[in-house]
Amino acid sequence: MIRNTLALPFKRLVAAGLGALAACLLAGCSTQPPAGMHPVQGFDAQRYEGRWYEIARLDHSFERGLTDVTATYAPRGDGGIDVVNRGYDAKSSRWKAAHGRAYFNGPADVGSLKVSFFGPFYGGYHVIALDPDYGWAMVAGNDRSYLWILSRTPHLPDAIKARLVAQADRLGFDTGKLIWVPQTRP
Repeated sequence: MIRNTLALPFKRLVAAGLGALAACLLAGCSTQPPAGMHPVQGFDAQRYEGRWYEIARLDHSFERGLTDVTATYAPRGDGGIDVVNRGYDAKSSRWKAAHGRAYFNGPADVGSLKVSFFGPFYGGYHVIALDPDYGWAMVAGNDRSYLWILSRTPHLPDAIKARLVAQADRLGFDTGKLIWVPQTRP
């Protein structure tokens, strides 16, 4: 009888704990832009397709130590976008690549997407600044710990870099921690 009396509260506790864990995981996988940031309007996915060179980024584990990083975007048959991120790992003397998929969070003319590189887990990908000629872009994740400056060419003029860093700083990113990515390998 004691065993049955304790079993019911234990099962309820486990169920409540699993529910709380699921809620925390879902909240941590937001695909929305950080508060106060607005993805670009008038976004054109076809013009965004192709190769982009990573000029700068905030550090995170999945690109740590990589140089010569590029991102290549191509249309998917299901309306999404194929994503291939590639970088050189000097420690192992080899190229690494990650393949993912992206989908718009809302209208396709707003630069706000969700991207996944594994399973059903998505993160935010928000184009927050974009050259009118699609020559450079600044991208934020779902919080201020993710930031990328991208260019269609391996190098970006200093004046444009300075302008983008100043904008990122005003938006609350820790721009002092930006990693300037070497682009020396073809």
